[in-house]
Amino acid sequence: MPLTGFLTERLQEYAATDRSAVIAPSARCTFEELVELIQRWIGELDREGLRPGTVVRLEGDFSPNSIALFLALADRDAIVVPQSSKSRIGREERDALTQVEASFCVDRADDVRFERSGRVASHELYDMLRERGHPGLIQFSSGTSGEPKAAVHDSTRLLEKFEIRRPALTTLAFLLFDHLGGVNTMLHTLLNGATLVSTQDRSPDTVCRLVEEHGIELLPATPTFFNLLLLSGAHRRYDLSSLRVISYGAEPMSATTLARLREAFPSVKLQQTYGMIELGALRTKSRDDGSLWVKVGGEGIQTRVVDGMLQVRSRSLLLGYLNAPTPITADGWFETGDMVEQDGDYRRHDQGDD
Repeated sequence: MPLTGFLTERLQEYAATDRSAVIAPSARCTFEELVELIQRWIGELDREGLRPGTVVRLEGDFSPNSIALFLALADRDAIVVPQSSKSRIGREERDALTQVEASFCVDRADDVRFERSGRVASHELYDMLRERGHPGLIQFSSGTSGEPKAAVHDSTRLLEKFEIRRPALTTLAFLLFDHLGGVNTMLHTLLNGATLVSTQDRSPDTVCRLVEEHGIELLPATPTFFNLLLLSGAHRRYDLSSLRVISYGAEPMSATTLARLREAFPSVKLQQTYGMIELGALRTKSRDDGSLWVKVGGEGIQTRVVDGMLQVRSRSLLLGYLNAPTPITADGWFETGDMVEQDGDYRRHDQGDD
């Protein structure tokens, strides 16, 4: 089934329920309303004459219009450059590098502004997507080890894994709109018929209040946040009994913080995640809740360790970088740069300590 059919069929199935799809600070919508928003934006894109393969910056957060536009742009085979409304730093430089041709800005009130840049985007990776007739997604590295790299993805391949249904859990959108982990959280939640709760304030007290208020079942966040949460004691000031899963990733988790988290949430499953801007989020299985040893893989994913470095081969692998050579071996393996220890099928990535 083509991408458009898969997304439409799945979301329309959930539209038959009254369940909230998105709960944001400024707006909320049911699945029926989300489908209507997507269709409205598809119509607007057509009226604006937005051609397939157009490079579009989409600035916002996880609000109804931001999400509907993200999916409508994918439907119309655009190449999307997400931009978090909380991180405007470097926007002009990133626009120039990606050759943004048009932009949508969704503000805190969920109102939308559209502009054209006057640029014409040209790159061999864009040509590849246009020839395939597929939508694209551009993600930036953090730039902590040099100039940020712009990774170009084929969105059709990123979306393929969501055709397999997973448990539907009310989830907090903690990672940002321009973080591939945040995009993965959004798609996983909505395409499994669950509610996505977003926030503009990611402090421990606000997150705990949202868990209590909306019955959040899955809390995906960073080790830094969980360390702050434990230090603040906010988890003792709110009713967090709805939580079923806590997932952590995006940075190393120390054994000390993990042990404290296990003690604070003895009845909640702790799940380590693994992902990179070049790979998307991969499925993982921890040896146990208190262990940093993890299996990385999933459907269509192959892994191997060469000279202590993890390598991955997957259909969802990036097409390449706009501004750097791509570390892919001659036989198609991506060199992650992550050094790991190995114990049978389980691996432990380099970790920090408190």
